Amino acid sequence: MQKKPTIHDRGRGPEIEGTRITVYDVMDYYLDGWPASRIAIRLAQGTPEIEAAIEYIEAHRTEVEADYRQIVARAEQGNSPEVQAMIDANRAHVEARKSEIRQRAKEARAVSSNGSQT
Repeated sequence: MQKKPTIHDRGRGPEIEGTRITVYDVMDYYLDGWPASRIAIRLAQGTPEIEAAIEYIEAHRTEVEADYRQIVARAEQGNSPEVQAMIDANRAHVEARKSEIRQRAKEARAVSSNGSQT
């Protein structure tokens, strides 16, 4: 007999035990009216795991909805200016590095097509 899936909190919010799927991940689809079987397919989980998350959502509805609203509000704010500056700097670094690699590859192709070496 298989153990019934449980919900636990390892510090990221309530999640399906043995996964990194939170009840908030399930809630996105549940609030849109998806059945547990369809959510299970979407999140690559078993239906019993999703049903456990839905049961948790229903049993703790007020708390889960309040936390969910905070998560959504935070996501809508986007990155702080400091974090966005770091992302932009990293993106510029990656683009410069890609350009450098492309240039070296172009030079290597030119050398090999000329049959000469430098």
